[in-house]
Amino acid sequence: MSAQTAIYEPGEDPDAGPTDRAHPDQPETAPGAARKPARYTLKGQATFYSAGWTAMRLPRGTVVIICGGGGCIERTVTDYGPQDPARVVDLYKPDFFRICGCPSWSGVTNVTVHVY
Repeated sequence: MSAQTAIYEPGEDPDAGPTDRAHPDQPETAPGAARKPARYTLKGQATFYSAGWTAMRLPRGTVVIICGGGGCIERTVTDYGPQDPARVVDLYKPDFFRICGCPSWSGVTNVTVHVY
């Protein structure tokens, strides 16, 4: 078979689509502006799972800021869990490694959760 009798023609690779959560540009806050104080703070361990939810023993819709060795993220509670009392939150895997600051083989990290 020659190149002139080929059944198909090579084309461009298809668009793979988004690979991460959107990170919109946020306006700068005014000097002196601050977030309202948290209702309370929890300290404990966080784990991850691949379901895409943030699970805590709080009502769904509760806004939390979760801080670890690698930084902080703001999320809304969308599921109930975890079952182990020492663990305060189960995170979506990319969120876990964003705040963890730990190697990819880690499964548990210490966090502080600010509940709003």
